Amino acid sequence: MKAALIPLLLLKLSSRGGSGGGRRRLPPGPSRLPVIGSLHHFLFVRSPLAHRTMADLARRHGAPPLMYLRLGKVGLAVASSPAAAREVMRAHDAAFASRPWIPSMRPAMERGAVGLVFAPHGALWRQLRRDSVLELLSARRVRSSPPGRAVNVGVRLAALTADVTMRAVVDDRFDRREEFLRAIEEGSRLVTGFSLGDLFPSSRLVRFFSGTAGRVMDLHRKMFQLMDCAIRQHEERRAAMASTPDGAVKEEDEDILGLLLRIHREGGLEVPLTMDIVKSLILDLFSGGSDTSASTLEWAMSELMRNPGAMEKAQAEVRSKLQGKPSVTEDDLHHLKYLKLVIKETLRLHPVLPLLLPRECTEDRKVMGYDVPQGTVVLVNAWAISRDSGYWDDADAFKPERFEDGKIDFKSTDFEFIPFGAGRINGDYYYKRRL
Repeated sequence: MKAALIPLLLLKLSSRGGSGGGRRRLPPGPSRLPVIGSLHHFLFVRSPLAHRTMADLARRHGAPPLMYLRLGKVGLAVASSPAAAREVMRAHDAAFASRPWIPSMRPAMERGAVGLVFAPHGALWRQLRRDSVLELLSARRVRSSPPGRAVNVGVRLAALTADVTMRAVVDDRFDRREEFLRAIEEGSRLVTGFSLGDLFPSSRLVRFFSGTAGRVMDLHRKMFQLMDCAIRQHEERRAAMASTPDGAVKEEDEDILGLLLRIHREGGLEVPLTMDIVKSLILDLFSGGSDTSASTLEWAMSELMRNPGAMEKAQAEVRSKLQGKPSVTEDDLHHLKYLKLVIKETLRLHPVLPLLLPRECTEDRKVMGYDVPQGTVVLVNAWAISRDSGYWDDADAFKPERFEDGKIDFKSTDFEFIPFGAGRINGDYYYKRRL
């Protein structure tokens, strides 16, 4: 699953380094070697998944709350406890509210390819977040998306979720949709893959032999060309509809691309919504929506198959609440209480992003009594937190009933359960709507 590969983003981040002066009390962590730092600890490990390796390293080196690593030239702090997550995402939220720019992706970003995910914290970020919550991802707009059809799990499930996203965002009549979805998948591989040049960004020789930046720029141009085609077709359909007796499309019937284009035309914003930003926002929605939703649904089905008791309860509820209904609507889903518990427990055991998207420390801070220098990349290990036996009874078992009392929810305040993140740059609203 691609969502499980997201942790490899940590191998693509460069630290600009903090200010000098005085000996810092860095968080504890594993031993480091010259040049490569802590990279050797990720070789010949039991699991190829970075979030599992980091959880093991934190336990072995007595640093479960906060651990410090150096990967090449990258300074990395990993929060693996609810207390540390709260420090990063609430107590010091402002200092950790920006995303680091991946070196191999920087040339594309500097050409305006910045959406909500990697926009620096500031006026543009606030504007994009406000628009995404109030307009793009409102409950009304999500409910207006056309429903998908039932299919088998696995590849078909991934195709279905991508299809639903396509319909909601750019309309399903885009005639290069398959090419567009393949480009999105290729972009996911590039972002989550290993690039030596990102570990040693100051070395031109390493960057040259790595070649990742060149591949990213080629893909960036291709994706923006496809977006130009989608926008052109969208505007042609809009003009054709405006010439019919029924007139133009009403605002409430717009797809997301139509909404963004209208905001772009109307202007009047604090920070202009350029066409490059419009395209980047659309790519954000695709990159964050389809595959993560598919992986969560696939994990839920897998856990139900491995736990017959939970499967029987879920089936009994569905038969009881939906008996005699020829079709299922979103309103019907509100009555499936146990199914909601299944989704929560699935997200606890299999978070959308096992390592939440990285943050960058923009000023020197003390976290859990340790120094975190400016420029340090910070990751929150949501997988380790959600499987910590100190906070969860029988932590590795699939037990949807643990959420029955309703005390723990997605609201980003219970830091032992943060499948979507928390604080200013959490993905709660978006991912919860997609599921």
